[in-house]
Amino acid sequence: MQKDEIYNYCTENLGIADVKVDEPMSKHTSFKIGGTADVFVKANSIDNLKAILNFSKQNGIEYTIIGNGSNLLVKDNGIRGIVIKLDFKDIKIENLNDKQVKVTAEAGAMLGSLAQTLAKENISGFEFASGIPGTIGGAVRMNAGAYGGEFKDIVVKTKCMDENGNIIVLNNEEQKFSYRHSIFSEEKLIILETELLLNIEENSEEIRRKMAEYLESRKAKQPLNFPSAGSTFKRGADFITAKLIDECGLKGFSIGGAQVSEIHAGFVVNTGNATAEDVLNLVNYVKEKVFEKFGKEIELEIEVLGE
Repeated sequence: MQKDEIYNYCTENLGIADVKVDEPMSKHTSFKIGGTADVFVKANSIDNLKAILNFSKQNGIEYTIIGNGSNLLVKDNGIRGIVIKLDFKDIKIENLNDKQVKVTAEAGAMLGSLAQTLAKENISGFEFASGIPGTIGGAVRMNAGAYGGEFKDIVVKTKCMDENGNIIVLNNEEQKFSYRHSIFSEEKLIILETELLLNIEENSEEIRRKMAEYLESRKAKQPLNFPSAGSTFKRGADFITAKLIDECGLKGFSIGGAQVSEIHAGFVVNTGNATAEDVLNLVNYVKEKVFEKFGKEIELEIEVLGE
């Protein structure tokens, strides 16, 4: 099926306003890198998403799901088929008792905005995620974490959809959380919404103090001055990856427009004109040098999409 046919079906039959053909994925990733998506669609409701999936399946069209694009590297030749950005982001807060609340957040809800909302309501337990530049869906999928907290610690259950449009609800254990991993990393399940168990905090100042402290730490220790996809490499089981990269003398090392950050060696940044090929070549070079010097295999934390 031609791109214009997909476009016409999405706009006319599904009534989706936000559909683009040959959309640069550099506009939709924090790395600011990537070729074009054949068709780019924003799904602003679960019904919307189901309709697009049914259309894709019926016509044999590949689809790719993204959130805020803050953990993605899209290759230079782009992504074929339909890229679906999850744009439904409702939040519901329900008091369970005088100490705990249930927070239900749709997949497209931004972590920073949710953290601010929870702080206003004197709800604690989410401070660790306040500076992560992603969505609830992406954070649950990779079991995002920072400052001693991880999503596995606060997720109760997650509603998701399989590729046939069936709705499935998984409890915490069924989501198979581990370090930067969940069942959603390995199975084709689309996160729709997640239920979190959080705490009521009498002292709202303590919540804001923690959030401010974590923000200052990020500013001091992370290369926020250049586009990146966050931490590029996973922590090792028995080593700190950034420390090994630093000890290889690779801080500041560049290939094309991609650079090992001078601030934090665990980050690869786009200094302005990097291609995905630059990033991947640099990543492979770093992996080789770390293995040569320390005999340690290091793994990507970012997800690579496209061709």
